Amino acid sequence: MERSTFVKSMLGFAAIGGLTSAYQLKNILSEEDYEYPVLFVGHGSPMNGIEDNDFSKQWKKQVEHLPTPKMVLVVSAHWLTKGTYITAMEHPQTIHDFGGFPDELFAVQYPAPGSPEWANSTKEVITSTNVGLDHEWGLDHGTWTVVRHMYPEANIPVLQLSIDFTKQADYHYNLAKELKALRKKGVLIIGSGNMVHNLGRIAWDKLNEVNYGYDWAIEAHELFKKLINDRDHQALINYQKLGASVQLAIPSADHYFPLIYSLGLSNEKDPIGLFNDQLVAGSLNMTSVQFG
Repeated sequence: MERSTFVKSMLGFAAIGGLTSAYQLKNILSEEDYEYPVLFVGHGSPMNGIEDNDFSKQWKKQVEHLPTPKMVLVVSAHWLTKGTYITAMEHPQTIHDFGGFPDELFAVQYPAPGSPEWANSTKEVITSTNVGLDHEWGLDHGTWTVVRHMYPEANIPVLQLSIDFTKQADYHYNLAKELKALRKKGVLIIGSGNMVHNLGRIAWDKLNEVNYGYDWAIEAHELFKKLINDRDHQALINYQKLGASVQLAIPSADHYFPLIYSLGLSNEKDPIGLFNDQLVAGSLNMTSVQFG
């Protein structure tokens, strides 16, 4: 459906008591002068969601200077689906998708609203595949542990876009390009994962050591940063060809694909800034990127 046809049909539907009022829909779809940056956030341990540490403090700092967004859209490593979906409920649940952590963490609720209106308008932006409207998922820890530090009042709609685990990196990169228009519609988009993420090789005796990484993790960590700063997206899309260190860094692509979304959402002239640039426990990194 053409955008103009979609707007006209939805405005007509609104006039007879449809999904939303004409005013709301116009507000959602209107162009903005301001283009929001895109973030890739290394979210790390769920404990970062309740700890006031260097990582969580920096998440808050990254958005302090930004205008308040109309919506936050997160591509989290922890929502893997067959097909692409977007959360479309009014009140997404806080999902505690982990085990072995203190009761304090399980007690956290992040009651940010959802938005069926934003879900529908985001679905219409994507034309390369059908995006399903999901009413079951909610906000997993790849989302709420980060966003609750950025927007602690939980008064901004937060939606998640799933990762289709049946697709390769180029699919996700090209899908992300279709979402670019949202950056000028008041939407802050965040990819949440980790570039270096090998839980099977964690150095448990080094958990509290600052910026500790195995040799292969350091090599992959530095290579990722170079390719990001060089805007060599094709090399990052073809990560399987980047050598043994990268294969150890990415034993499965779930935590890596959120970076691919952030790359696809970026523009050639976006300034690139790294933050939380540290290795953790030998086989993880928290390195995060702002584009724009």
